[in-house]
Amino acid sequence: RMPIVLIETNVPEANIPSTFVNDISAGVAASLGKSEDICLISVRGGANLIFGGSNDPAAFVKVMSIGRLGVEENKRHSQVISKLLEDRIGVSATRMYIQFSDVVGKDIGHNYTTIAKP
Repeated sequence: RMPIVLIETNVPEANIPSTFVNDISAGVAASLGKSEDICLISVRGGANLIFGGSNDPAAFVKVMSIGRLGVEENKRHSQVISKLLEDRIGVSATRMYIQFSDVVGKDIGHNYTTIAKP
């Protein structure tokens, strides 16, 4: 349940295709084996971001999910996300970090409550 993906990049908003957020949503949902209708994706371009002392295209990605994260799973998710960022907005896999967080339902609010299992 509830994958949340937050992407910050120094790639200007004008250089990010309007379909990029949809591509990330579909790719992450498929990689996690979760329905796209519960995914929340945020992409912020034009961030004041530097990587390795360079202003070349770079990104920070945060992936939060209840389950479906782990050592081997995160390698697969990293491949999917890195490829999408390289192919769609020109950020090399060597110029991004991806943080994975396995969260619990009690810590995520939604629809006047939390998504904790009763």
